[in-house]
Amino acid sequence: MKTKGGEFSDFYWQDGYGAFSVNPSQVDAVVDYIANQHEHHQRKTFQDEYRAFLKKYRVEYDERFLWD
Repeated sequence: MKTKGGEFSDFYWQDGYGAFSVNPSQVDAVVDYIANQHEHHQRKTFQDEYRAFLKKYRVEYDERFLWD
């Protein structure tokens, strides 16, 4: 990230992180999701949604290391 420009000079990752790609055909859906995530997470917590995402894509994880 720091190689992407001066505005990222203070960028740093937290101790743990995930990075995901998005199919270009789904960019608009992702933008809409981000714009409405506050409302969305009133119905389903981020933690529950993230666990479902990991399960859907068969990503192995250890619950002890998901949350700070």
